[in-house]
Amino acid sequence: MKTGRIIRSLSGYYDIAGPDGEVLRARARGEFRKSKQKPLVGDEVDFDSQSNDGFIWKIHPRKNSLVRPPIANLDRAVIVTAVREPNFTANLLDRQLVALEAAKVPAGIYFSKMDLLTEEERADFASVIADYQKIGYPVLVSDQDESQQWGNILKDQVTVFMGQTGAGKSTLLNQLCPGLGLEVGEVSKALSRGKHTTRQVALLPIPKWQTWIADTPGFSSYEVFDFPVTDLDQYFPEFRALRGQCRFRGCVHINEPGCAIKEAVTLGTISASRYNSYKTFYNLMANKKIKYR
Repeated sequence: MKTGRIIRSLSGYYDIAGPDGEVLRARARGEFRKSKQKPLVGDEVDFDSQSNDGFIWKIHPRKNSLVRPPIANLDRAVIVTAVREPNFTANLLDRQLVALEAAKVPAGIYFSKMDLLTEEERADFASVIADYQKIGYPVLVSDQDESQQWGNILKDQVTVFMGQTGAGKSTLLNQLCPGLGLEVGEVSKALSRGKHTTRQVALLPIPKWQTWIADTPGFSSYEVFDFPVTDLDQYFPEFRALRGQCRFRGCVHINEPGCAIKEAVTLGTISASRYNSYKTFYNLMANKKIKYR
């Protein structure tokens, strides 16, 4: 019996990197299905190493996990967000950031395709970058040489790269690690959507930073969250420091008078874009129909 990390999942089989660096293939025992457990890429597992077709016997406790993409035990997630083709939408970026906050996964942001902006557009977009930096998220952009910063972010970490289809995840990873040779797709100008070039979640070793990174399938939308609507403000970091200052306990920052969050938006200390995302998410969640089974 050995302990290792699942680095790839495909059609019921799991590739596991053992302590000696050897990668072996195994299946999950039937007991996992009965207990409604499913191994995820990133899981630490005990597995039978007698052959290259062994079994996973135990899944170790997870420090965190994501549903989309399905991966566990992350040190960081980098959201790759295009500014053009497909066009930037704060709503989609904020959905991903809230989902990562709820999963307790530290997030960073990479804005790709900055070269497609005019000088005037780039100057305008600087305020968007500044807003996310002010919240505390590490932000990198595609038109600057930030190799040293990438080294600081990725070293000794398990990092997932995620984002909208066509945003440029595989392009970025090929730039950071030229030996990967990941397939790169084009964006349909008619639909402003990319072709899905990454079809599965897989952890890839990057020896120069002693790290694992994951390229993941892209998406064109992101679902509403799976937590109570009353918890939503917890997952906006800039809200957390102020929500205790609202006049009314249980303030949801929509229509209540004396709301510290709304006052901060008026003063400009919280961006109007982020507050608009919060209101959109709150209304979607509050009006979500209950599914009866």
